[in-house]
Amino acid sequence: MKKALIKTLAVAALALAAFSAFAKPKTRTVAQIKKSKTINIAVFSDKKPFGYVDENGLYQGYDVYFAERIAKDLGVKVKYVPVEPAQRVEVLTTGKVDIVLANFTVTKERAEKVDFALPYMKVALGVVSNEKDPINTIDDLDGKTLIIAKGTTAETFFSEKYPNVKLLKFDQYADAYNALLDGRGAALSTDNTEVLAWALENKGFLVGSGVTSLGNLDTIAPAVAKGNKDLLNWLNSEIEKLGKENFFHADYEATLREVYGKDSDADSLVVEGGKL
Repeated sequence: MKKALIKTLAVAALALAAFSAFAKPKTRTVAQIKKSKTINIAVFSDKKPFGYVDENGLYQGYDVYFAERIAKDLGVKVKYVPVEPAQRVEVLTTGKVDIVLANFTVTKERAEKVDFALPYMKVALGVVSNEKDPINTIDDLDGKTLIIAKGTTAETFFSEKYPNVKLLKFDQYADAYNALLDGRGAALSTDNTEVLAWALENKGFLVGSGVTSLGNLDTIAPAVAKGNKDLLNWLNSEIEKLGKENFFHADYEATLREVYGKDSDADSLVVEGGKL
């Protein structure tokens, strides 16, 4: 009886250890990344102008410009991993990437699962609609269908605060925008920085005056696996260093100025040195 109990406890201990090893994120230190000569960074492939693949199959955008500088300062190459909005936590917890740079808005719920570095951008929510049937206020959405991407702050915001708005959800931004173009919803909501840019590039669509900045003013930051303090500390130091160069304003000029226009205000979006 005693031997059986000891054997049972031993098996249970082994199972617990195996589970703990499986559950623990596979993290890499800065030294390990440098030794491998490659850093794995998750970005969007379809969220222009922040992260997208161009006609030549190359990654471009505000987040990608930042990712390239991170790799340069580490002395490594970047391996880009395309990610859908709802997968951003998962790719970190499973060790598929070292950093997520995919327009990742900092929230309390997400911060329980990943570690966010200092912010490099600020954002709220916006709504884009067809100018023939414009959405100018949230009340205009009552009883109508709003298109959103799964796993985004837009999904959380409208689900919790406006249950009368019907949500049509997609995994990928490209599919969400195609649904708007096809008229499958009255409007689409995501970061205001993106819907404003998309409306400028797509004639016949607009961001109504009353839906240009919804919810809280949030920040966007790089994220690493929970507990990866080594890489987190390096990222924070990097962002502080880049702030002294006005790097993110240079990023804006290189990737966003053409989209938003010569009179656009970079300071409405850019965060330098992690300081709001």
